[in-house]
Amino acid sequence: MGVNDEAGIEQADDVGNPSQRGGSVKVVIADDHAIWRSGLRADLGENFTVVGEAGDAAEAVDVIRQTDPDLVLSDLHMPEGGGIALVKAVSEDVPVVMLTVSEAESDLLDAVAAGALGYLTKSTSPDELRAQLWKASKGEPVFSASLAALVLTEFRRLRKTDAPGEALSEREREVLQYVARGHTYKEIGEELFISPKTVENHVRNILKKLQLNRKQELIRYALDHGIE
Repeated sequence: MGVNDEAGIEQADDVGNPSQRGGSVKVVIADDHAIWRSGLRADLGENFTVVGEAGDAAEAVDVIRQTDPDLVLSDLHMPEGGGIALVKAVSEDVPVVMLTVSEAESDLLDAVAAGALGYLTKSTSPDELRAQLWKASKGEPVFSASLAALVLTEFRRLRKTDAPGEALSEREREVLQYVARGHTYKEIGEELFISPKTVENHVRNILKKLQLNRKQELIRYALDHGIE
């Protein structure tokens, strides 16, 4: 368990970013069942290189920091906070796809809200799994066919009940636009002639009004609603 040997990591680094060079996708697997991890390694095939493994969320965070993978595959229910804790900790730096037995709507929506890029069930066939994970490595959201309708229904519900930025002040909308463009708090402050601390306060208020948890979700919200 843990980071693969040094030679394995160096070999994975040589292949580069798969979206740019067509090489192997570097993967970290987080699951508390060693037998499942072993089987998954075999199913992934030659286009994926497992650079690290972990049996709980806390260990997974450490392994991810050490190996800098292109993609993380995580079980939902495991020790130290499970997949949700892992997604919240690392999804701003690396895409995370949940790979779980749960088909519960609440689990799916919680994972997406936390920042997961995808949600696949463990019953997914090896061929379909490889195809979906290849898409995820390039930044495309992926969901098991049986669950995709749930995501779409929830998205439509939110669009109907949450008009774009209706609760935001004019200043908050300005701050949101700059955040969506990737500006730092300091840069936003310079553009709007306010302090970085004031910008941070605005972002905190925006997150509260929109019922979001993190800046990454705020950026997604802005892009989804044409605020950029």
